[in-house]
Amino acid sequence: MLLMQLLFSCSKNNDTLVISINNTILVDRINETIELDVQPFEELIKKYGYENLAIENTETGELLINQWIDLNDDKVMNQWLFQIDIKSNSKLSLVVRPLKSGEAQPSSQKTTYSRFVPERTDDYAWENDRVALRTFGPDAQRRAEANEYGGTLTSGIDAWLKKVDYPIIDKWYKNNSEKEGAYHIDTGEGYDPYHVGPSRGIGGIGFWVDDSLYTSKNFTSYKTISEGPIRTVFQLSYAPWEVNGQQIAEEKIISLDLGSNLCHFHSKFTTEGAVPQVAVGITLHDNKGEVLIDNSKGIYSYWEKIDDVNLGLGVVMPSQLDKGFEKVSDHKDASHLLVLATPNQSEIDYYAGFGWEKSKQFASEDEWNQYLHTFMERVKNPVSIEINKI
Repeated sequence: MLLMQLLFSCSKNNDTLVISINNTILVDRINETIELDVQPFEELIKKYGYENLAIENTETGELLINQWIDLNDDKVMNQWLFQIDIKSNSKLSLVVRPLKSGEAQPSSQKTTYSRFVPERTDDYAWENDRVALRTFGPDAQRRAEANEYGGTLTSGIDAWLKKVDYPIIDKWYKNNSEKEGAYHIDTGEGYDPYHVGPSRGIGGIGFWVDDSLYTSKNFTSYKTISEGPIRTVFQLSYAPWEVNGQQIAEEKIISLDLGSNLCHFHSKFTTEGAVPQVAVGITLHDNKGEVLIDNSKGIYSYWEKIDDVNLGLGVVMPSQLDKGFEKVSDHKDASHLLVLATPNQSEIDYYAGFGWEKSKQFASEDEWNQYLHTFMERVKNPVSIEINKI
């Protein structure tokens, strides 16, 4: 009855749209990010402004946390995001309307976050409520090449193991500036025991040519595109590097959604001629962990112990051409599971991330691997969305 009354009252109001969402697979979707194009909402945006549009769950009357993203820095929003929980094989209806007088957008302590970190040379770090990661910039490279203190030479991706759902990046860097090495010690929130070195870490890339791995140096520039309650997005650029006589440059866009253990990586390569086979790496460290390879589904996992606590690492490769893999076992920084894929028009998309046992998100290797398989099923079978005026 409440829904009928709502729809009846809205039918007299041209400032209301209905979003119908259909989950067609036998998987419950928790923290499902819904990404909408701006076009259906242009009239409402002109009339009320982005910040004054609300998304309401018609069953509960609850307003949903939402986020607008300007992808190309032209001051015009390109995407509208919100998250839902939706059961398998079920539908959900939401209403888009202007905020009422005295009504405010909802907020949450949980968020995504990313930033350049000049106080630690020049890292770029990002996090959500489940994971935190970082990679390394040009001054860290310069110091390493000049044999100066504080240098780091790698384009690998470092994992910060957090066990709290609130942001820790600023706090951990502040603690480390006051006492060097502080973020390598767990004082209750987690710590950084993960070794990257010149390896790929979790999700770093290279090119695999004639049984050799060719990798870039540190990123040369960055751009923060968005940070917000639902998604953080940023861009990293890498100078051309030599790949078996061929010069290749990379522009990488990384995003991380709230509630996800996996980051989305989108790399675009610039070179003369064809782009060779890309290799996305999972560092195997001392090779004592358990490897899972499901090449037909594009799922690759490593379950290892770090300081006697289990860590699951994974790469999910949804749709690239000619997927394959190599397992390379030499020494600590060269031992990798390499996921190989042919770029599609000089671009590649994949997901990579981790789950730490102490975060209490995953209690076993089976749970971690099931998460990767469920994640892939959700990616390959997105919800269907209809937007209509009442």
